[in-house]
Amino acid sequence: MRATVVVPVLKSRSRGGQTESASTRTPESRLEEATGLAQAIDLDVVNGQVVPVNDPRPATLLGTGKIEEIKALLDERDSGLVIVDHPLTPVQQRNLEKEWNAKVIDRTGLILEIFGRRASTKEGTLQVDLAHLNYQKGRLVRSWTHLERQRGGGGFMGGPGETQIEADRRLLQDRIIKLERELEQVVRTRQLHRAKRRKVPHPIVALVGYTNAGKSTLFNRITGAGVLAEDMLFATLDPTLRRMKLPHGRTVILSDTVGFISDLPTHLVAAFRATLEEVLEADLILHVRDMSDPDNQAQSSDVMRILGDLGIDEAEAGKRLIEVWNKIDRLEPEVHDAMVQKVAGASNVVAVSAVSGEGVDTLMDEISRRLSGVMTETTIRLPVDKLALLPWLYDHAIVDGREDNEDGSITLDLRLSETEAAELERRIGNGPKPSKEDWER
Repeated sequence: MRATVVVPVLKSRSRGGQTESASTRTPESRLEEATGLAQAIDLDVVNGQVVPVNDPRPATLLGTGKIEEIKALLDERDSGLVIVDHPLTPVQQRNLEKEWNAKVIDRTGLILEIFGRRASTKEGTLQVDLAHLNYQKGRLVRSWTHLERQRGGGGFMGGPGETQIEADRRLLQDRIIKLERELEQVVRTRQLHRAKRRKVPHPIVALVGYTNAGKSTLFNRITGAGVLAEDMLFATLDPTLRRMKLPHGRTVILSDTVGFISDLPTHLVAAFRATLEEVLEADLILHVRDMSDPDNQAQSSDVMRILGDLGIDEAEAGKRLIEVWNKIDRLEPEVHDAMVQKVAGASNVVAVSAVSGEGVDTLMDEISRRLSGVMTETTIRLPVDKLALLPWLYDHAIVDGREDNEDGSITLDLRLSETEAAELERRIGNGPKPSKEDWER
């Protein structure tokens, strides 16, 4: 379908004699992003323009002159769909469709359409359906009148029944309630999965970031997984979890989540909370940023705002968040070198290229360091009847040395966190307790 993208740029009221823009993002970047969103669902964008709006109209958002100008463009380009990169009220949407004689969808409707196409699992479909129904509740407008009012009760004396719109809203609400119940089961299932993971306490590392920041490419680079990774907005929707080993042998779980976006509809944030809770449970959060995008600072602010809405405040984020400055391979050589030098030695920022692999080893070392906490160095001798602990040790400790003894026992030089050292002591303590010499030299 041939589509036209319109980006209204609203101006806020004057403060101190100066007019402040209502958005921190540049109009050009908003137009580029909206065009990318449209192309993500195979729309043919034949025209895109930025429209300054000094006085938003309650009925149409845009002024009469601009509406007529866009109508002429639609006729000229034979465009039957207009995407308005701004929330529209049901009245504004209906009036614009009448004026332009074309289908009109706003930013929320476009994102919902993309999510509807990307959802591949039952959970993702449920979440999108719920968000879509909540969005449609206020937009039920019938184009016919023969069902405007039906009789209720028996005989001619029965009072007027509910209008057709009221019947549709009731049906929608029933469907919403059904979906919410099904999603409650999804939440319970995820809680059970998390409880099982706690019993085998592998740390969880979650990837978050603005859509198309390169999370899935980085995920594939680190884990070797085959997750869909394309230069496309919202290429990944359903979350993916994979086990991976850090450089020193410790096993962690890496989680790739849905990309964030500015003005993410509240319906979606609420519906995808079950998915996003994987981020809340993470021991470490990797905030992936596209440093080749001129608007990356505004994108970062949007991501942090959504994390705050989920309950991760700045203080907590500072303790368990690493900024991953991605796509440095796209930068000019001077900018690239300056950025790498800037982050050298920083504990909370790593510059990488998920495509070329540059900086990924540094990132893995930093993940390992951040997850290790206070490390305890010890040497133990595992007797023959405790050799079943070897896989657990290789998963949860850093094995610096190993010696196979003649009696079948194994001596290991280990580094492990205080928590895991206590867990090891508990596991070994289930059988004959080793002597003090077995624990340390």
